[in-house]
Amino acid sequence: MNLHITEELDRHAKKFVDDELYKFNLKHFPEDLGGRYKEIGIFIKDDSGIVRGGLIGSICWNWLEIHTLFVDEEIRKHGYGTKLLVQAENIALEKNCDFIKLDTLSFQALGFYEKHGYTVFGTLDNVGREHKHYYLKKDLK
Repeated sequence: MNLHITEELDRHAKKFVDDELYKFNLKHFPEDLGGRYKEIGIFIKDDSGIVRGGLIGSICWNWLEIHTLFVDEEIRKHGYGTKLLVQAENIALEKNCDFIKLDTLSFQALGFYEKHGYTVFGTLDNVGREHKHYYLKKDLK
């Protein structure tokens, strides 16, 4: 058998790797947490249907992970970020998640998340050479 490593964006290969890791992980979690993967998308749109911000995440096992939260600069400071975060937290509670985790950079929204009850559990220095990468968590139970 000859094997080789390729560098490519192949959605079928990605799905295979994701599915196989999921199956492996499934063996190590309680049975009641099986099948608990769902992508989350919550968006702010204007009257023309143009996206002005949003939150993208996923429910995995017993947590919700927020991958991206963005609000257009023109509409920041009007509570939309809080509305997105609260809606995601409500989804997490409805789905019986124990916690939410996310990450942010030092020039992004650390204070915003801390104001909403998230606590830092880890950091990386030297990100972009002069910034920090913060990892945060909020317990729901």
